[in-house]
Amino acid sequence: MARRSPSPGPGPRRPPPPARPPLALLLLAAAAAALLPTGDGQNLFTEDVTVVEGDVATISCRVKNNDDSVIQLLNPNRQTIYFRDFRPLKDSRFQLVNFSNSELRVSLTNVSISDEGRYFCQLYTDPPQEIFMTITVLVPPRNLVIDIQKDTAVEGEEIELNCTAMASRPATTIKWFKGSKELKGKSEVEQWSDMYTVTSQISLTVRREDDGVPVVCEVDHPAVKDLQTKRYLDVMYKPQIRVSQLLPASGLTREGDLLDLLCQVEGKPEPTDTTWFRVDEEMPPHVIVSGSNLHISSLNKSDNGTYRCEASNEVGKAFVDYMLYVYDTTATTEPAVHGFTQLPNSAEELDYGDLSDSRAGEESAITAVDHAVIGGVVAVVVFAMLCLLIILGRYFARHKGTYFTHEAKGADDAADADTAIINAEGGQNNSEEKKEYFI
Repeated sequence: MARRSPSPGPGPRRPPPPARPPLALLLLAAAAAALLPTGDGQNLFTEDVTVVEGDVATISCRVKNNDDSVIQLLNPNRQTIYFRDFRPLKDSRFQLVNFSNSELRVSLTNVSISDEGRYFCQLYTDPPQEIFMTITVLVPPRNLVIDIQKDTAVEGEEIELNCTAMASRPATTIKWFKGSKELKGKSEVEQWSDMYTVTSQISLTVRREDDGVPVVCEVDHPAVKDLQTKRYLDVMYKPQIRVSQLLPASGLTREGDLLDLLCQVEGKPEPTDTTWFRVDEEMPPHVIVSGSNLHISSLNKSDNGTYRCEASNEVGKAFVDYMLYVYDTTATTEPAVHGFTQLPNSAEELDYGDLSDSRAGEESAITAVDHAVIGGVVAVVVFAMLCLLIILGRYFARHKGTYFTHEAKGADDAADADTAIINAEGGQNNSEEKKEYFI
């Protein structure tokens, strides 16, 4: 109990009392004292609490070696929540869990953001001890929404997707997945009061294989587990064509054989027009086309050529060529391409790989032809260089011999050396007639 100051009377005036230290210093000193043992060896302990909004938080004040000193719990406004086992605060969300000489444990139900802050444990000893703990409230995202730029995209088109996680605390981390593959997104964070809204964006160039594949937006947040939302990609693409040779089964097309071809078409939307025709030539009159099938009852040499299956839809047009070569009836060895070659109409068709096994044989033949052409060109170049060397050699040889022959003309028929010298020099009278020839 505070002692009252006496009334002033006659006599010498007393010096003014020393100024009180600020409240912050007192609290700091109390907190420091709470961490040190008292003379009786008593210690006060507590722990910080992290709780999800709406859940239950448990606050505990524990004492080591208590000597029946009073334990008290205060809220962030320093209002007493519990004094021993008595609750002065009229907030029924606080309930006593355990009270003893060594512990005061209290639960707080339906925690909200307003409950966040420091709570104080006090122990009435000499000197008093005080220590605080902090309640941190986590708020999971309220909504998780994917916004896609286009509900339906065309193959090869780039689209944007945005995923928004609203009103969380702390800010969430957003992850993207296409199927089982993780994608890298770009995130932006907006803060409203103590809440955060995060928006993440990705860009995709869609392919036909992406049709029906889920794009998943997943949240990484301490207040929630396995929170995700997804959108399925809807991709339109032009027809994809594959030609299969049903007959003859051996693959060798000979005169008199039955040929049966099947044109298999897949596209989105479903192709509405599938046709067979012969490239650059009229279709033989005995060829029967029924829907996606082409049928020739008896093959002959006049049937040789390229037959094309073509299909189209709203996205575009595609075709595949079947190259037919009819062999003699005596042919027994299976050719490299079996009289069958399936060619794509663009490099894009190669990417999706709908070629038959005969394509491998054709590629081998093309490679062999390329090597033969290269070898022939090299041989021609070498032969031309050899011919050029021979011509140059003969030219220089003739040039050198002709020059010396005309220079020494007249010296070969001389009777002696003196006459040869005179004839070689041509004398005084013939000196003007001396000439040199270069052939």
